[in-house]
This record gives sequence, structure tokens and C-alpha cells, in this order.
Amino acid sequence: MTKTFIIAEAGVNHNGSVEIAKKLVDAAATSGADAVKFQTFKAKNLVCKGMQKAEYQKKNTPDSESQYEMIKALELDKNDHLEIIEHCNKNNIMFLSTPFDHESIDLLDSLQIPIFKIPSGEITNYPYLKKIAGLKKQVILSTGMSTLEEVDSAIRILLEEGVNRENLTILHATSEYPCPIDEVNLSAMITIGKIFNLKFGYSDHTEGITVPISAVALGASIIEKHFTLSRNMEGPDHKASLEPNELLEMIDGIRKIELAL
Repeated sequence: MTKTFIIAEAGVNHNGSVEIAKKLVDAAATSGADAVKFQTFKAKNLVCKGMQKAEYQKKNTPDSESQYEMIKALELDKNDHLEIIEHCNKNNIMFLSTPFDHESIDLLDSLQIPIFKIPSGEITNYPYLKKIAGLKKQVILSTGMSTLEEVDSAIRILLEEGVNRENLTILHATSEYPCPIDEVNLSAMITIGKIFNLKFGYSDHTEGITVPISAVALGASIIEKHFTLSRNMEGPDHKASLEPNELLEMIDGIRKIELAL
């Protein structure tokens, strides 16, 4: 069996601090993850200043803070990226980041990031898809909130604009934070892999580690899971993330399942 590529999703759980980001890199490397992934964006390119936060964000962040203010505080600039990448190299773990706008795609490309992860929310953003496809890199496409027709359109654009089929992996995801177990619909992961004849994987938002381990048993080639240093930290995503000991336990379980298979 091919080894599952495990992405420890740090996301914005660094709270805007490079030092916390480095600690997240340390935790991901210690756990045995193949990559640690952050998020690259400019708040000015993403949200209007009067935009309300999502419900799960409202529960986990101060009421007085707007979505723009929340996102602005979580930005990482180029120097931050370089510092985190250097720390990843020292820890022998791959640095990845999801870009959320064209400026951020250019930044990550200039940093020679080998894999581009497309988040679910951008799957119908065709100019964005074309720009990433034109880089001719490996691409991971997440499909939360999407219809099969939308997934089909995104895949066609990526393939037509320069992505090799063997370099494209599609992830099943349920865009709920945290996602209830009875809304995972894990069989959909296999369905999308068969329908589109692509490598498939799973981006997990459930609590605990049962579902991602199960996804590997069902053939997932990539697992992505949010993690944090502590669920008690302030910020939008900490509550729906694993702590370092749980990330370690999940990866150990995945490696055992691989041996069993």
C-alpha cells in the first residue's frame, strides 16, 4: 500500500504569531506528519470591512471583533513565511499553505511551494483555478459544500489549464466546524474518486480521530486534519482542532492501518 500523505493543518491557529507557528511546526514534525499547512491571504482581498463572522467564528472569538479585524490579525507576510519555511526545513517537514487570493498564489509560487491546496470555498472561483492550474504544480482540491457538477467543472478547468491528472487529488470534506459524525457521509469520498477517476482523500472536521483513520481504511491517499497547541486558545479554529497528543495518536493509528492492509 502507498503511504498516506498526512497534512497537519495548522491553518490560522498561530494567532498571527510566528513563534506560535514554529511551535505548531514542532508539534507536527514530532507527530510524524508529512506536511504542516498554513493559510496565506490578504484580508483586504477577502472580506468587506462590515462583514459578519460565521456562526462558529462568533462562538470562538470576541463579539466586538469584525470578521475583517479577525482575519487581518491572522495574516502572515512574506518574511513570516520565510521564517516558518526555514523552521520546517530544520524539522524535515514539508511546508504547505493554502492561498485565498491571486496575490497569495503569486507569493507561494515565488517561495517554490510544491503543492497547491485549493480550499472548498474557491471551487467555483474559475479565475483562481486557472491561475493555479497555469503553475503546473501538484494540486489538492477540497470539495466541501459542492455539487458533483461544480466539482466536475473545477476538475475540467484544472486539467484543461495545465494540471496533469496524476498530479491532482480530490478531497471529500464536510464544511461544518466541528462536523457531526452523522453528517460525514464518508462513502462520498469513494464516489468522487470513482466518478472522476482521480486519487482521493479526506479533509476532516469531525471531533476526534476515528473518521480520518477510517478514511485511510477506505482508500484515502491524503488525510488533512486541523490541529492546535491547545483547544483553550482564543481564535476561530482551535475548538475544532486536535491537540498534539491526539495528532500523534491519529497518525500512529493511520500507520497501523496501513500495515494491517
